Amino acid sequence: MTSPLSSTQILLNSSQLISQGAEAKVYKAYLRDRLPMLSTGPLQSDARSHPPDPDVAPVLLKYRFTKRYRHPTLDSSLTRQRIAAEARSLMRCLRSGVNVPGIRMVDPADGVLGMEWIDGKILRALLPGGAEEEDGSSEGEVPEDFETEEDEVNPLAEFGISVDALMKMIGIELAKMHLADIIHGDLTTSNMMLRRGTNDLVLIDFGLAFHSSLVEDKAVDLYVLERAFTSTHPDSKPLFESVLSSYEQRMGKKWDQIKRRLDDVRLRGRKRNMVG
Repeated sequence: MTSPLSSTQILLNSSQLISQGAEAKVYKAYLRDRLPMLSTGPLQSDARSHPPDPDVAPVLLKYRFTKRYRHPTLDSSLTRQRIAAEARSLMRCLRSGVNVPGIRMVDPADGVLGMEWIDGKILRALLPGGAEEEDGSSEGEVPEDFETEEDEVNPLAEFGISVDALMKMIGIELAKMHLADIIHGDLTTSNMMLRRGTNDLVLIDFGLAFHSSLVEDKAVDLYVLERAFTSTHPDSKPLFESVLSSYEQRMGKKWDQIKRRLDDVRLRGRKRNMVG
């Protein structure tokens, strides 16, 4: 006899799979449309036969699926910890005014975190060199063609902002995040989105985020982003310098310590590359 499905499992069964990575699957779902069905207990029919309400805003579900190679007790414990840690990081960012997806539901038992669906494009597809390398969707992004014929020359034309303005926005959001003592842990242009309509820059995918007031951790966060710029976008040095300039203005006196530590981190990185 099979165990009855939980409300969260029913919701996953009725959702659209967007992408899958090594740690999680990402779904597009409609919470309000499913609430009457979720309250009735085990799934009686195929939930996907009920079309979503077009007037209800979608949500993004991040599902940390079971890892068969781990002991079930360890896997369950790690999943709960990581879901809770990601939710706490997002909540701290939201309270500090950082542009991140809002939280819609948290179910550590089933390994699901529900977040605001961001209608926009990832920055990697909007910056030089990134669109042709992009091969997947990030959190909050509907799979679609990245460019029109007009946007092939300037992908940012749709949003009506310049690359320089975009770099300043990145610096501001990173500074707000670090002032809240949140370390992202995986800063890349694939984990940032530009929201349609408002042109807000939104930081996404806090699966590796943690709380820390250490200057070292903030410097490493910046170094990870710098390396991501270098590896993904050609002639990216002026772009990242613009990010740091905006970051410096927002951080104020805290910048001096972070800059010194960032220089140290860069030196260690170059030494590692030389050694191999």
